[in-house]
Formats: sequence, C-alpha cells, structure tokens
Amino acid sequence: MPRYLLTDLDGTLLTSDAQLSDYTVRVINNALENGDCISFATARSYQSSMAVTSRILWRYPLVLYNGSLLFDPVNRQVLGGHWLANETTNAIIALGREMALVPLLFALDDTDRERVLHERLTREGDQRFYASRPGDPRFTEVEQLSCLPSYRTLIVTYIGLREELEPLFHAITGRYGAAVHVHFMRDTYIDNHYFLEVSHPLANKEHGMRLWCEHVGCLPEDVTVFGDNLNDIGLFKRAGTRLAVSGAHRELKLMASRIIGSNDEDGVAKEIEALYL
Repeated sequence: MPRYLLTDLDGTLLTSDAQLSDYTVRVINNALENGDCISFATARSYQSSMAVTSRILWRYPLVLYNGSLLFDPVNRQVLGGHWLANETTNAIIALGREMALVPLLFALDDTDRERVLHERLTREGDQRFYASRPGDPRFTEVEQLSCLPSYRTLIVTYIGLREELEPLFHAITGRYGAAVHVHFMRDTYIDNHYFLEVSHPLANKEHGMRLWCEHVGCLPEDVTVFGDNLNDIGLFKRAGTRLAVSGAHRELKLMASRIIGSNDEDGVAKEIEALYL
C-alpha cells in the first residue's frame, strides 16, 4: 500500500539557500520508484518550483501558489484550482494604489500558461524577487496593472516592509473579510521584507490538499505532511501525521505530531528513508 506524503518546499524540503541536497534527491526518487505517493505543496509556481526541484522525478499532482492551483507535472496540465474574481482583483489593485503600492499579479492566461504581470519594478522587494528568477518567461511588464477579462487570478502579491504592508492588510481584511484569503508573512529570502498575498477564499493549502487527495485517491487523514511556516497551517489542520522541521514557526510546532530535523539537516528525507527501516 502506498504511503501518502506532502511536503512544503522553502524552509522544509529545500536548504536555506533554496537547493536540494543529493541525499534528498536520491531518497525521494527511490521512494517514488518504490510506489510511495509523494508530492509538494508550495507558494511557488510550477516554473519556480521546477527550477529548484527538477532533479526529482515528480509524478503526482503538485499543489502550487499556496493551493490556488493543482497541476499535473507529467502532462503539464492544469487539474483544478480556485481563481479570484477579476472584479475583486482589480479592486484590490486599486486599493493598494491608493497607498502607493502596486502588486505582482500571478494569473493563468486563456491557454493555461502562468503569467506574472507587473508595472515597472522600482521597489527593493519586487526587484530582488524578480532578480531571484532570472530568465523567468512568466514576467511581463505593463504600463498599468489590471487583470484582463480572459485571465484567472491565482494570487495578488505585495512585497514590502511590515510597516508598509500592514495598513493595506487591515484595509483588505476589513473590506472583504472571509470573501478572500489573505496571507501575511515574513519572507524567507529577502531581509526584513514581508509578503501580503490575496487569493480566492479556498485558495490555501488546506483545500489544495483536499484536491490533491481526490486525485491520488486517499483521505487527508492518510497523509503525512511536512512544513515550517504559517502557510502550512492548512496542511497541519487536516493531515493524519504532521511533522514540523526544527526551525518551524512556533504555532506550527504546537500543531505538530512530532518535530524532525531541520531543512539543512535533510530532515524530510531522513524521515522518508526511515519508513523503510
């Protein structure tokens, strides 16, 4: 009987420099060959996640954009997801503009291709995020940002200092409440910067895992999950076994079945290998 495992990437499976160790690659590829159902749930896109994990031969659906998108890595097809309404997307862009903030708009176009629309990047956080993805074909600069009628919004992402983004966070949550999913967390790689992400109310890892379970044929309680940050809370709410890496956020550790080794100690891979011992 296959084991069902779903892991976060940044801060969990990936090392602190956003890489995979040779050991982790070998262990996961061997587990996949032996019939285990292993995949990941990440805030990253398909393009971005493959840039750092392509040495693993993923064969099961991927949970991308914090649960906004379920993607087949073998046939490279969109399997499902939850899109923020265009009207809401454009209203949130307008709200940010009132505070001199313009986001990155992550969306699918009418051919299911991933797009990142943005105005000219002048802020440090946006520039560093863009620089960390050299040659990424998704990025398109526009004169004035808006969501086109034929596009489906995955995530509206603001990057900035906490004091810059907090007023917008309160404005969005105050106006839309449960009609949107808002995620506000410190970034792993850009010093002193935070991500404020807005998406469909079901576009989170909890519902992303539910879609994943439907496609692979299991129940959430059959799944072992691995995580480190607040956007993994949805995974930890529903999974049968919840493993937090040693450097995980305190709130996630309180929800964990057990604490394992850190991402720089191959904690996830060691747990997977231990299943065979």
